[in-house]
Amino acid sequence: MNARTPLPPIPFIDLAAQRQRLKPAVDVAVAKVLDHCQFILGPEVRAFEAELAAFCGAKHVVTCATGTDALVLALRAFGIGPGDAVICPSFTFCATAEVAVLVGATPVFVDVDPVTFNIDANGIAGAVETAKAAGLVPKAVIPVDLFGLAADHGAVAAAAKAHGLMVLDDAAQGFGASSNNRRLGTFGHATATSFFPAKPLGCYGDGGAVMTDDDTLADLMRSIRVHGMGSDRYDNVRIGLASRLDTIQAAVLIEKLKIFPDEIEARNVVARRYAEGLSDLIKVPAVPAGSTSVWAQYTIRLKAGTRDAFAAALKADGIPTAIYYPIPLHLQQAYKQYPVGKGGVANSEKLAAEVISLPMHPYLDEPTQARVIDSVRRALKA
Repeated sequence: MNARTPLPPIPFIDLAAQRQRLKPAVDVAVAKVLDHCQFILGPEVRAFEAELAAFCGAKHVVTCATGTDALVLALRAFGIGPGDAVICPSFTFCATAEVAVLVGATPVFVDVDPVTFNIDANGIAGAVETAKAAGLVPKAVIPVDLFGLAADHGAVAAAAKAHGLMVLDDAAQGFGASSNNRRLGTFGHATATSFFPAKPLGCYGDGGAVMTDDDTLADLMRSIRVHGMGSDRYDNVRIGLASRLDTIQAAVLIEKLKIFPDEIEARNVVARRYAEGLSDLIKVPAVPAGSTSVWAQYTIRLKAGTRDAFAAALKADGIPTAIYYPIPLHLQQAYKQYPVGKGGVANSEKLAAEVISLPMHPYLDEPTQARVIDSVRRALKA
């Protein structure tokens, strides 16, 4: 029997397809910025902030330079610093814990739910206990809407209220998703997101935003993002940052936001096709009742020790995969000196050894996805 003819590789995330769809509108929008030359905090920035607020239902949107800066802005506005503890999941991207360290606080790691991959609110009490035993003052918790799925914000809010914690939602991967019929952006005291190009709502560079209904927090973050400005940019009333979303990126995001609801639905179509094609062989990602996902990643779990062979088999078929995340934060060199909450992080360690993500984006057409599913099925049966 002849060997199968190799097929061309497919993209993990197809930004080029979206670029072709939006090219005329984006080119016009960028040209307008180039003509008016207001490259920093120009009119498109204000317009985008207003449109994003309308989309998610938040009273205020404060844009900034990156998703990491968005988290820092919020923690700084919360008044968090040395001696304080910030509770965050261990199974997430490093920025969630990094920002606590950047403001001088101490991250305390908690475990995640093995089904949703999101923070296990039941671990918050143990983390508070651990923080106090270490002489720290528990001040905030950062739930993460991992891989596009809204966290259990009701449970997080209840635990936070019981322990007097501020809540900063890290929606870098999940913006556009909802919990209990509310879009992310209105949970907790503030919500941060990222516009990194690979995110469900991404720009053509770096960018971020913080959403809040709190007038005081919004004013503080607007000041901090421009060097702690007061009445004007040369009246510095606090230590701040240089963290502004540039006007060209805002112009791009205005056009992308127009098609975002359509892209979210397309992502869910792709997720349903994966579930239909793979659920008889493997446990596929689940979305709990009352929540929605924007499917920043489509992540499955494999038997420990089989992941490398699985990835190699798909690569031979021109199918890319990615591992988010191979090392939980509490085992990372930069973070292993920080405390783990009482109760441990066994799920985070187990997931790190088992997860692998398949191609996922709104432009993954049915024939191409069928090719992915076929390759996955053959690899699973090998």
